[in-house]
Amino acid sequence: MIPPRSGMAWRLGAGQLVRIVDVEGGQSGDLFAVAADDLEDGQSSGRTFDMGGTIQLSAGSVLYSRRSRPLLRIVEDQVGVHDMLYAPCSQEMFEIQYGVTGPHPNCFDNLARALAAFGVPGATVTIALNFFMNVVVGPDGRLEIRPPASRAGDNMVLAAERDVLVAVTSCAAPGANAGRAQPIRVDVAA
Repeated sequence: MIPPRSGMAWRLGAGQLVRIVDVEGGQSGDLFAVAADDLEDGQSSGRTFDMGGTIQLSAGSVLYSRRSRPLLRIVEDQVGVHDMLYAPCSQEMFEIQYGVTGPHPNCFDNLARALAAFGVPGATVTIALNFFMNVVVGPDGRLEIRPPASRAGDNMVLAAERDVLVAVTSCAAPGANAGRAQPIRVDVAA
C-alpha cells in the first residue's frame, strides 16, 4: 500500500506484472520506469507517443524509453483515462501554482527518492505516466484537469517488456485528485 502523498519502487523482471489499484476511487498517481541495464534510459512520453501514434494510452499501449526501447505494456485497463502530458508535481509547481512556501510532498521527489535506492540518478526522472489522471485537451489546445474517472477498486495491469525499475506514487496535487489525497495499492506478480 502506498500511503497518500508518497511513493515506492520495485525491480521487475521481464514478463512480471504490476497491478495498480485505486483503493478508494478518485485518486491518480505517477508511474515511472527505467531500464534496469541502463539507469539513464528512463521512460519517455515523446517516444511513447511517437511509437504508439497517440496520446491516449490504454490496454495494448507500450511505454518506451528515451532510447526507444519498450519498458512496459498496459495489458489490462479498467479506467482508460491516463495522462503523459503533465510533468510530475514538484516542489516548484506547488510554490508557483498553489503558493506553498514550505516543503510539500510531491510526485517528482517521491519518484526520484524511490528510484535513487536502486542507483537511478534524479536527472533520469522526467515525464511519468499519470495513471487515472483525467486531462482533457480542448479544441484550442488548452489542457483541463478534471477529477479522476477511476472508482474504488478500479485498476490497470502493466507487464515488463524487459528488466525494469518501476516507481509509483499516490499523487499529492489536489488539482489532480478532486482536492484530496488517498492511498494507491500496488501488486507485483510473476
